[in-house]
Amino acid sequence: MSTSENAASEETQGTTGSGVTRRRMVGLAGAGAALGAAGFASGFATRAATAGEPAAKPYDFFGEHQSGIVTPAQDRLHFAAFDVTTSDRQELVTLLRAWSLAAERMMQGLSASDEETSYDAPPADTGEAQGLPASSLTITIGFGPTLFRDASGKDRFGIADKTPKALRTLPHFPGDKLDVHRSGGDLCVQACADDPQVAVHAIRNLARIGFGTVSLRWSQLGFGRTSSTSKSQETPRNLFGFKDGTANVKAEDTAVLKEHVWVGDGDDAGARWLAGGSYLVARRINMHIETWDRTSLREQERDIGRDRSQGAPLSGGTEFSQPDFALKGRGGEPVINARSHVRLAHPSANNGVQMLRRGYNFTDGSDQLGRIDAGLFFIAFVRNPDTHFIPMQNQLAKNDLLMEYLQHTGSALFAVPPGASRGSYVGAGLFS
Repeated sequence: MSTSENAASEETQGTTGSGVTRRRMVGLAGAGAALGAAGFASGFATRAATAGEPAAKPYDFFGEHQSGIVTPAQDRLHFAAFDVTTSDRQELVTLLRAWSLAAERMMQGLSASDEETSYDAPPADTGEAQGLPASSLTITIGFGPTLFRDASGKDRFGIADKTPKALRTLPHFPGDKLDVHRSGGDLCVQACADDPQVAVHAIRNLARIGFGTVSLRWSQLGFGRTSSTSKSQETPRNLFGFKDGTANVKAEDTAVLKEHVWVGDGDDAGARWLAGGSYLVARRINMHIETWDRTSLREQERDIGRDRSQGAPLSGGTEFSQPDFALKGRGGEPVINARSHVRLAHPSANNGVQMLRRGYNFTDGSDQLGRIDAGLFFIAFVRNPDTHFIPMQNQLAKNDLLMEYLQHTGSALFAVPPGASRGSYVGAGLFS
């Protein structure tokens, strides 16, 4: 199935999935009536089906690619990185199976498990999403470099010889001030939804299922997507007030996705299990909001390279006009500054490479100086971080005028396996 077909299939699955879910809910409702008060999971499903909520849009967990990459970006994010605490390979595989089953259920708007538990035992679902629709939930799972080898280079689970050659700790870029408590991780889970409680419920239940096998290393909540991953979506704005992601790769760009996002069959002979997957780059970028708010609009637009009102390049046109970097203005200077963000991030300045971004705004309250602790949680999916992210980030970190207002405080890289087949689990190819 091609990417566009897959994207279209996701849409179709959304409709079909909704019907299937309702049928399943009706079935579970009947079972719940028979079981009486003992059927917690059934009660969950019954409420979701009858609470009069707007039609949910469930996506299928299983498929050629994992959901949450080309899926139209939802409004909310809960991203989590985990450390694997077991040294037992089978326990890790069991966890991935359990996560896949729970993810499939939660993405359909169901509880994380239909297991019936004793009244004296913890419930099989934490319950805070009870009565809520699927809310376009997607769950994406990735593997960090430390899952394969520990700090001493020891093979942790007999998979070191399958480590993707591009999977390693990202380099320290100029200006980085990384917090080790917001970086790295053996596993990651990206949960995106149109309801923050649904996204939080997903991460909370996967963490609960993993108790004794994984521990939460760090996490990040996000809101207000800062990119569009479908041509049907409007371009959102970041916390600097500018449209963000105008030139992002879209789900409809099948050929571009194949060239720049999906790992190819022949990319890595030692990690063929990753073909059809991608690499996920995560960067927590604090914005110096107060400094930006005291900066003139002229300087803001110069640093970005676009106007704030419409998102059009300063060389003219509309939002989606191609920027003209050769156009000269007064004094023979380029109209779009050579150190502007749009110039340095443009494919023409990066050997033609592109990436698919799924970033989110975040605010984590305020710091000890009374400044807003806010910024952009950058997520990008790329075919190869060595060619598609690291050179670009080096260039931006050294030359981007925006760096005066930014501070990178978190960093991580994960290999995202292809989608799982129904009845299987994410990462099965790695452990086969």
